[in-house]
Amino acid sequence: MPLALLALAIGAFGIGTTEFVMMGLLPQVAADFDVTIPTAGLLVTGYAVGVLVGAPLMTVLGTRTGRKRMLMLLMVLFTAGNLISALAPGMTVMMAGRIVASLAHGAFFGIGAVVAAELVAPDRKAGAIATMFTGLTVANIVGVPLGTWIGQAAGWRATFALVAALGLVAILGIARLVPELPRPEGAHLRRELAAFKNAQVLLAMGMTVLGFGGVFAAITYVAPMMTEVAGFPAGALTWLLVLLGVGMFLGNLLGGRFADRRLMPMLFTTLGGLTAALAVLTVTAHNPVTAAATLLLVGALGFATVPPLQKRVLDQAHGAPTLASAVNIGAFNLGNALAALLAGAAIDAGLGYTAPAWVGALMAGGALLLALLSAALERRTPAAADPAAAARIPAHTH
Repeated sequence: MPLALLALAIGAFGIGTTEFVMMGLLPQVAADFDVTIPTAGLLVTGYAVGVLVGAPLMTVLGTRTGRKRMLMLLMVLFTAGNLISALAPGMTVMMAGRIVASLAHGAFFGIGAVVAAELVAPDRKAGAIATMFTGLTVANIVGVPLGTWIGQAAGWRATFALVAALGLVAILGIARLVPELPRPEGAHLRRELAAFKNAQVLLAMGMTVLGFGGVFAAITYVAPMMTEVAGFPAGALTWLLVLLGVGMFLGNLLGGRFADRRLMPMLFTTLGGLTAALAVLTVTAHNPVTAAATLLLVGALGFATVPPLQKRVLDQAHGAPTLASAVNIGAFNLGNALAALLAGAAIDAGLGYTAPAWVGALMAGGALLLALLSAALERRTPAAADPAAAARIPAHTH
């Protein structure tokens, strides 16, 4: 894999840390701002909504900007947002900082996925995308647990200051390692928008919303679930988040490997397994050993869907993939926002801290139904699938 993918992974590491570390810091932030945990959970929802809005907005604004330069500008925005969060005097400013940082998220992963795919041969595109997303999963192994530990030891503000520093490192990495890629011939906004007329693109995005939303429903409230239900002490959250991150890391690698071979069967397997694992979590959460084991499984199955879902969108939006790729990243976070809201509402309704896992199981089951529908439509209209489409996108090697 090209060394440039390392720079993209560094940026993904910083973004993944700031996105997921909030789950481990919810109790501290809620106590500091004197709000309930579900209210503090709105910071997760706000970030997700910001990604949803920012993904197409920032991508459109960057259509006339070189991809390398746009990636650097996005990381500048990300760094500024985390500095605002670190200095926030209350929930309102904190929410503003989260939204500013989130505006960079979708476009960075969307443009980065296109760049990663262009750096390799057609039969290695999903693997290249998975390599970039490895930064996101490593963030869950290292960045999120470390950020949670720092938040508990030195205050959550120190965590966001550290994440801002990661943003600066990412800017330098992109400047040094990512090559200047030529803009594709004939690329313009109208052509990018035309990709959304393809029903398969929309179905893939629907799978993204429901599938990864299912994961987020459970992990948004992983801290109270593991401490209040499973009986872990607060100090155990650090290694539990490491365990979750290990599952995500392994799932991402497997998803990238098998998506280049048999994409749709991979989605059927992972979405079906995820639905079952989330349903089982409602039972296993009552025992610390089984809760930890199921958490690992949820992380693995959840992130195994990421490379195939992103590649599915790139394949179906061939010729004009940048906006569709970015919007699909927004779709991940639309699922996150819906999941956090629904899971918080379930807790507020008195259904307990295992209710988010039921919410997640229903969402993941919906994603599986959409995958089956997509495959059925593809069998009926094989020409629309155009499996050779991805191969028509020229790959640039450096």
